Amino acid sequence: MSNNLPPEPAAAPVRSAGHYVAPIDETPLVAVDTVKIADKKSNLWIDAWRDLRGRPFFWISAVLILLVVFVALFPFLFTQTPPNDECFLANSNGAPVAGHPLGFTKQGCDIYSRIINGTSTSLSVGLLVIFLTTILGLVFGAFAGFYGGWVDSVLSRVGDIFFSIPYILAAVVIMSVLSQYRSIWTISLAIGLFAWPSTARVLRSEILRVKSADYVMASTALGVSRFKILLKHVLPNSIAPVIVITAISLAGAIVAEATLSFLGVGLGGSVMSWGNDINQAQGDLRSAPQTLIYPSLALSLTVFAFIMLSELVRDALDPKARALR
Repeated sequence: MSNNLPPEPAAAPVRSAGHYVAPIDETPLVAVDTVKIADKKSNLWIDAWRDLRGRPFFWISAVLILLVVFVALFPFLFTQTPPNDECFLANSNGAPVAGHPLGFTKQGCDIYSRIINGTSTSLSVGLLVIFLTTILGLVFGAFAGFYGGWVDSVLSRVGDIFFSIPYILAAVVIMSVLSQYRSIWTISLAIGLFAWPSTARVLRSEILRVKSADYVMASTALGVSRFKILLKHVLPNSIAPVIVITAISLAGAIVAEATLSFLGVGLGGSVMSWGNDINQAQGDLRSAPQTLIYPSLALSLTVFAFIMLSELVRDALDPKARALR
């Protein structure tokens, strides 16, 4: 039987192209697919600093605060006149003279020296109050917001009790009862014990927002203890609003000390403070207004500086507020 199948076609010739490789010096290696990373680092605090340093009011408030702190620490660099030892009735409500640029009080004391030496008292009260309110606010706000449940219920109700009592009124009662023990520590304790709930409330609300973040869930899945998550992840990411309210509370504490001294239940008359000077000068407003104006001006500028700084920091830490400007 013959095979009548057609012959198979001949295979097409294979064409091979020459493989050319350019010399390495003619084709420098470049990272074509490298992800470009910004040269400047960026996070919440760095962005806030970049925003703050470009605002004139930040530098004005910062210079005023640094000046107040420097005067409080080193009053002898600004005046050599003793505030209480060189008081002569012959200078009562006297006008400014050489060496006494602001004049004299009703007792013949140098107004400028009393303002300089009273700075440390007012600032010390403010710092002690802030330390106490921040510690109590952090403890109550952090545990209430992070653990929730009955812990939140108990701590929140305790905070509501203290929040319902005006801290100025509570401080008046405490200072009246402890009239024999009036000091910077006593008045700071009287103010701070009733001024912390606002800090706790702000921190609690911020922790409620932060604790549902993905990195908190990831830490929980990895078996990290809840207390460690609170300290390492939740609290550092919730602290920004606390910094803002701390600056505002510092100004409020200075005003509270001046208010209590003005009402006669603050620091004793022998202690130099702006509130005491305002209290002693209120009867001489018409005859010698300088005795009231200058301590009030020092108090107002200090409070203004802290409030202005807190407002600027709040805006700088808020990305939405930065975007709207």
